[in-house]
Amino acid sequence: MTISLAYDEDAAEEPLAPLAPLPAPSRVPIRPAPRPVDLDAAEEAGRQFLLALGIDPDAPENPDLARTPLRFAAAYAEMLSPQPFDFTTFANQEGYDEMVLVRDIPVRSLCEHHLLPFTGTAHVAYLPADRVVGLSKIPRLVDHFARQPQTQERLTVQIADALAGHLQPRGVGVLIEASHSCMTLRGARAGDAATKTSAVRGALRDDARSRAEFFALVGGHAR
Repeated sequence: MTISLAYDEDAAEEPLAPLAPLPAPSRVPIRPAPRPVDLDAAEEAGRQFLLALGIDPDAPENPDLARTPLRFAAAYAEMLSPQPFDFTTFANQEGYDEMVLVRDIPVRSLCEHHLLPFTGTAHVAYLPADRVVGLSKIPRLVDHFARQPQTQERLTVQIADALAGHLQPRGVGVLIEASHSCMTLRGARAGDAATKTSAVRGALRDDARSRAEFFALVGGHAR
């Protein structure tokens, strides 16, 4: 069997049309408010704190305590220093309209009532509109708001409102589950207790099916 292939020599020499340039990403700088940090003063305050509780960090029988005030000050300075980043979004060229969910984002913050840590995970979802966000920016957004004296309720709302404001999606959902050492190590000493908080915006609040899908995907229950 013979197959004949048509070939237009003139057409083959025509230059290809240039590809349309891709839309540039949009970058919104997320920067913490400037504030002075005096590690020397914090170290001395830590030393006085221990002395007020009857613990002498300079006692010769406990040499390992000598640098504890400095370590204490440096640790809290680190935990309370949000890191700057750029919230980068891209045009939703494919018209993707299903839910985007980033699960199991580590949450590490400090309870503003006792300055003790609470830790857990956040699940953050959105329904895209005209733009999508670089996925790594969602954990950075969680960490940004977590690095300050917090309540879990406020942290949940701040993440949801920031994502809704910067991205303008059709809907946003945030679920945080955390263990609070102010409740597990002291007071009630409820060692196995965990706290869940949620915030939903737009279609994830108003549309029952989208709301149910979000809570099903994060292993919770529609409420």
